[in-house]
Amino acid sequence: MMSDVSELPPCGIYRTTKAIGGVEAGRFVYFHNHGNPGPGLYFPESWAHNRAKFSENGSTCPADFDPKSLHPLLAEGFYRVTAAFYCCEKQCSKFEPDTLVQLGYNGAGKALVFVPELSGTGISLPERGSIVDDNQLKNLAALRVPEREGGAKMDLSLPRGMIVH
Repeated sequence: MMSDVSELPPCGIYRTTKAIGGVEAGRFVYFHNHGNPGPGLYFPESWAHNRAKFSENGSTCPADFDPKSLHPLLAEGFYRVTAAFYCCEKQCSKFEPDTLVQLGYNGAGKALVFVPELSGTGISLPERGSIVDDNQLKNLAALRVPEREGGAKMDLSLPRGMIVH
């Protein structure tokens, strides 16, 4: 029997750690813990500015849903690097303290770090980032960036496998 709502994780982004119904392990999902007909998983359908846009249609969690099947992820957005770190054991990319970075995820829920660039026309967001090991995310501090509703929308529906590593 499905867990009581009070035992469910909060609404947010997660990586599945084992199969949940027909959803395999290692998927990037948005978990919605309430609604009709019940708690469910929603998949990204596209990315815009390195942020996932989740489908409005999800799949309800099965009766034997185990909340431990979901690994919570840091929010997508802008961060400051607090201590130098490398992306992974291979040390492909180094991130220096006080660097502005953007955190996003691929379809497998793996963290992607993008380094915005300043030019004469403003700050631009790259379309490619570096896959970063989960244990390195402790070196990021969230920044508050006001969001404006509306405005021009840019669709970057790219395969998330296009990564510079």
